[in-house]
Amino acid sequence: MPDDSLPHTRSASRKLHLGFIGGGLNSAVGYTHFAATRLDGLFEVVAGSFSRHQDVNQETAQRFGVAQDRCYRSTTDMMLAEAGRLDAICILTPTPNHAEAITAGLKAGFHVICETAMVTSTAEADEVLAAVEASGRQLFVTFNYSGYPMVREAKAIIASGQLGPVQQVYCEMPTEGFARVEANPQDWRRQDYDIPCVSLDLGVHVHQMVDYLLGGRCCDNFTSWEASFGRVPDVIDTVSMTGVYQGPILVNLMWGKAALGTTNGLKFRIFAEQGSLEWSQSDPEFLQISDSKGMVRVLERGQQNLKIANAGRYNRFKAGHPAGFIEAFANIYADFHAALEGSDTSASESFGVHVATSGLELLSQIHVASQRCN
Repeated sequence: MPDDSLPHTRSASRKLHLGFIGGGLNSAVGYTHFAATRLDGLFEVVAGSFSRHQDVNQETAQRFGVAQDRCYRSTTDMMLAEAGRLDAICILTPTPNHAEAITAGLKAGFHVICETAMVTSTAEADEVLAAVEASGRQLFVTFNYSGYPMVREAKAIIASGQLGPVQQVYCEMPTEGFARVEANPQDWRRQDYDIPCVSLDLGVHVHQMVDYLLGGRCCDNFTSWEASFGRVPDVIDTVSMTGVYQGPILVNLMWGKAALGTTNGLKFRIFAEQGSLEWSQSDPEFLQISDSKGMVRVLERGQQNLKIANAGRYNRFKAGHPAGFIEAFANIYADFHAALEGSDTSASESFGVHVATSGLELLSQIHVASQRCN
């Protein structure tokens, strides 16, 4: 049954205190995380080392309402000063810096929330997993797209067996960031690591989405291709994979940064024995569902007779008043709050180190096995 609690009632829960590492006003993700943590009154950002540039660091603290004596010049300074004072730290630095910050935070006794991708390689993932197990702390990774209510509705429909066995999955995430004339990605995105950067940016989300919808089924075998079509030379920007997951389920995955005209084309289609589902990030309030008689319906967040998406926690605004990216992020943070308070462990399973590690393992295998198509 859906949780019928209204968003405003959750403010009675204990507000958890966060410290940000990175996430300054000049970052791509900092303000998104800040806004999402505040939306339901469950978190408060009270400390941070927001940027190596001290003018940005100080300005961010002022904008976020963080006291100047809790704005630190370095990550090390923050961890030393804030030990025992924070409920968790959020790591919002570029991906190549994550492994060091995660392990340092865990060893210092903090629960850790980390922006995707968790790390850049399977070796780093193994180090992080060992640090989690040694510390007894929790690590969450912000796979925010599975915070959309209609994605959660799709998962509930699949799990209920309403559609019968899943037979085919198509999930894609095309973007245009490396193809536009004015393409100017950050320096750390202009190179590939043990896993191509496009897979760290986009592939981790595609993997986690399929993992989330299918309940953690493994990929048994696959064929894959990589290409560089964009304006950043010598960097892989497009990946395509066809595989067979446990079931058997035929799965087609694609992600890339050279798809002109598409800013964020995350989409999935699920074909099962008794029906199908289709959802797009560009129109996230709706989920298309069909049955074996050819009937096609569009489900909308907040409608009656839904399995998940009519719950109060997903309806800060009534249907017809669109929710979006920030609200999806806030739903993830609400899951983290529940897990940190011990009232729900599902967030640990869906958004933690294990799904992040399995994704990096698959993406690494795809890279090693891929054929180049140009």
